[in-house]
Amino acid sequence: MTSQERTELVSPLADPDDEVVDAALRPKRLSDFIGQQRVREQLSVVLDAAKARGRTPDHVLLSGSPGLGKTTLAMIIAAELGTPMRITSGPAIERAGDLAALLSTLSEGEVLFLDEIHRMARPAEEMLYVAMEDFRVDVVVGKGPGATAIPLDVAPFTLVGATTRAGLLPGPLRDRFGFVAHLDFYAPEELERVLHRSAALLGVSLTADGAAEIGSRARGTPRIANRLLRRVRDFAEVRADGTVTRETARAALEMYDVDELGLDRLDRAVLEALLVRFNGGPVGLTTLAVAVSEEPETVETVAEPFLVRAGLLARTPRGRVATPAAWRHVGLRPPMDVGLRPPMDAGLRSPVNPGLPPPVQAALIDLVDDGGYDEATDPGDT
Repeated sequence: MTSQERTELVSPLADPDDEVVDAALRPKRLSDFIGQQRVREQLSVVLDAAKARGRTPDHVLLSGSPGLGKTTLAMIIAAELGTPMRITSGPAIERAGDLAALLSTLSEGEVLFLDEIHRMARPAEEMLYVAMEDFRVDVVVGKGPGATAIPLDVAPFTLVGATTRAGLLPGPLRDRFGFVAHLDFYAPEELERVLHRSAALLGVSLTADGAAEIGSRARGTPRIANRLLRRVRDFAEVRADGTVTRETARAALEMYDVDELGLDRLDRAVLEALLVRFNGGPVGLTTLAVAVSEEPETVETVAEPFLVRAGLLARTPRGRVATPAAWRHVGLRPPMDVGLRPPMDAGLRSPVNPGLPPPVQAALIDLVDDGGYDEATDPGDT
């Protein structure tokens, strides 16, 4: 799924407009970067120590959801070191030869930013192991018994890898990074600071309550916050006096179908299908995606992460299940038996409702253990 295929206003994935505007809004120094305080402190020590020794710093791995600042931090690393930066992505490296050609042209101390590193081809990964440790690549010439490996020296460089799915990285590759950082979602107060900084750069008149209203609906993601700010700015210039206040932001975001929790059209469609059509679940991913006329990958990677984090949806071994908070948010009354359903945690098959009598809990445990099945074999997904 490319950014062109995803047009939802609160999607964390970048679109072409974001890439243009983000280039102007991105901080250039670590001291200007808002949020991720622990990561900033750790990274500052790594960079300062490397500069004091006059050597290239250790390779850096940044993981986290889209839109949290991985690319921005990579650019800041290059700026702090005063070295050039080369940008590529894992899907662009399809063969080991592609990586060898790229590494052989790096200058000493250059920063190589490899986005979505977990999607790199396996032969290229194996070549990258040697390049990261020994700054050398082996180019194989010929085929079969007559093939010869020619070693080529690579100038010392710093690899900055970014991934949204750190669990897909092979262990040997992950272990070769000297500094590993995970970017967390932003608190509303941090997003308000991001919004005020962006408003100043864009020339937008933004009040404190307007920033709080936008920040509360931005899903903890700066990219979404900046995108919402631009849309609210347009609304304020056309329908109001140009100042982004709480009332203006509410009216604008209501027009753009972004509710008070930050849910958009797709999120509400998933919730309503789960609640109305499937009585709160459990239901398989494919069945749920068909119900909302979307691809399973779109539901799983775009809608589900925030719905789970907001406590509106649970992923269980038997399928997707709506929580009581989801019924309240949509304004529907849960069925009478919803309180008797054992809340399912990922990998745990036991009721967690202490209000039920012990015999009832034991019976529910036996029922779930006897009838539970892996979602991969859910008939709704076939």
